[in-house]
Amino acid sequence: MAPVLVGSSLKTYFSHARTRTWVEAVAGTARTHPAITGGLAELFVMPQFPSIPAALELGLPSGLRVGAQDLGTEDEGAFTGEVSGRVLAELGCTLVEVGHAERRAMFGETEEVVAAKTTAALRNGLTPVLCVGEPQRGRPAEAVAEVLGQIDSALAPAREQGLEGPVVVAYEPVWAIGAPEPAGADHIRSVAAALRRSVAPDPMLPGRVIYGGSAGPGLWPTIADSVDGMFLGRFAHDPAAVARILDEVLDVADREPR
Repeated sequence: MAPVLVGSSLKTYFSHARTRTWVEAVAGTARTHPAITGGLAELFVMPQFPSIPAALELGLPSGLRVGAQDLGTEDEGAFTGEVSGRVLAELGCTLVEVGHAERRAMFGETEEVVAAKTTAALRNGLTPVLCVGEPQRGRPAEAVAEVLGQIDSALAPAREQGLEGPVVVAYEPVWAIGAPEPAGADHIRSVAAALRRSVAPDPMLPGRVIYGGSAGPGLWPTIADSVDGMFLGRFAHDPAAVARILDEVLDVADREPR
């Protein structure tokens, strides 16, 4: 079994100094926590662009993977203000977030842009953390249909170009982002299980499914049988919350039959 993937996008909540403090604390947890040292889980963080080098310096020795919250569609050229996947990979990033609901809503990212960024990530050896989710609360079957369409659209150019590499699908119902609580466990399990069946078998672009959208401590034991990890937001701002989630990963693993 692949390790449970647990990570956080820090968005723009933290200053550079606070990012360093957070990464140092989480890296300290990674060095000693049995869920990490025993290979049951792996951690990642996505800070703001200027904090990436410091996060790499502080986190990599402990196995903390570092990614970016966005990337440009092109690898080089006259694209003022963009950050290319080529440079992110050169720095040591292994992941990049693509298509978050806030990027779509606030910055007008279309399905075509999301697909181009997904392709750029894979072209540069980065694992896209492809954010997908239905805009309105509804039945799981409706969510599955909506989200599978988003995944197919995002991966279509990469498939046409014969690109290979792992993909992490971050299922984040838009209506649950920033909400007081995550989506219900039954809803998450139904949708994520269907996504897993769709993306995991792809021989060229195999996918894992993680859940985001107000995810935090207490959720993992209720969804562990249907997802491959969790994508954390503000509920991980306290590094101790990350340690509690790793405790939950360990507890669930201990209860599973050997």
